[in-house]
Amino acid sequence: MNTRSPWIKCYPRHANGLYLHQATYASERFPEPQLPAVLQALQMQTQSWTPGGNCHNNHSMDEKPRAPRNRTLTLNKEEYATLAERLLRLNTPTTPAEIVGRTICQDLFEALPHLPSRFIDLLIVDPPYNINKSFNGSAFKSRPAEHYAEWVDSWLNPLCRVLKPTASIYICCDWRCSAAVQQVGERYFTVQNRITWEREKGRGALQNWKNCSEDIWFFTASREYTFNVDAVKLKRRVIAPYTAEDGTPKDWNETNRGGFRLTHPSNLWTDISVPFWSMPENTDHPTQKPEKFVAKLILASSNPGDMILDPFLGSGTTSVVAKKLGRSYVGIEVDEMYCCLAEKRLGRADHDDSVQGYQDGVFWERNSLADQHRSAMRRLTQSAQHQRLFEVD
Repeated sequence: MNTRSPWIKCYPRHANGLYLHQATYASERFPEPQLPAVLQALQMQTQSWTPGGNCHNNHSMDEKPRAPRNRTLTLNKEEYATLAERLLRLNTPTTPAEIVGRTICQDLFEALPHLPSRFIDLLIVDPPYNINKSFNGSAFKSRPAEHYAEWVDSWLNPLCRVLKPTASIYICCDWRCSAAVQQVGERYFTVQNRITWEREKGRGALQNWKNCSEDIWFFTASREYTFNVDAVKLKRRVIAPYTAEDGTPKDWNETNRGGFRLTHPSNLWTDISVPFWSMPENTDHPTQKPEKFVAKLILASSNPGDMILDPFLGSGTTSVVAKKLGRSYVGIEVDEMYCCLAEKRLGRADHDDSVQGYQDGVFWERNSLADQHRSAMRRLTQSAQHQRLFEVD
């Protein structure tokens, strides 16, 4: 098994790549007598395919039908062409200054040898899980657990070189591949914790439990590492409002919207929703992580100015959140369309540094958007009042 090449590639700019992917798919699923007709139909289909399109439905992103209130981020042909010019490809060894704030559009194994050594403070990895999944036409195929572990080791081992001795590492996975990630991670790092994220969204099952959680393994390169516990506290509505003998709130605060308590972060996350069509951060990437999810990792395990690397960048969430929170960043992603989506999101972050679910320096519970808005308005009002007092003085 070739653990370094698990993809059946469909390059966005090449119809031949599309044909290769679909022909391979067809050859596995159609009887041999039917294959000539199927392959001829596929060949005719790819002749009309255009760059930026989805490999399966033959529509470019801006042509895909959307509901009127759908806020999913898309690209038109002009944006695609402009944003593609910003992408970086590495051919020679680089310095941190040459790649900071950039999106590298390249196969990870091609880019890795050219990255600087010991320049990363925080590594966030969201690799393909051990399931059959299509990413804009590139198919990742499920394989036996030991082969998946070999594949994880094939990129995690060389990534060790780019990490500082004080670096933190987060690797996302699901229940199928969690054991493999732990097994391989322990070869190189110290395990600090395993976070379980209840993402709610998931298909029901008739003969099994609904799969609606994912794991995030927290490793460190050494015993010396960053963890800012006060930066990732969760603001919860008080269920049991205990008071002191004098009637004052005990470990919570009373507001005109009720009682709230700041709680220490745990390794069970129930306050984060999967991005969906009404959220402006949403893209067509099939496994996109929420900005709030990544913000927790970044605020906990890095400081302003620290360098963050995401070697499976996808549509750019790690780079976008790093920019919003004042960190340096570099991302690597093989798919050009996803890279362009990342660049478009990074451009928007210049004008909007908000992270949904993170307000006033704290994380809020799920379904508390109204309370967050009131808190923001109260803060703006207080700021305006303070400004008027200053002007009077």
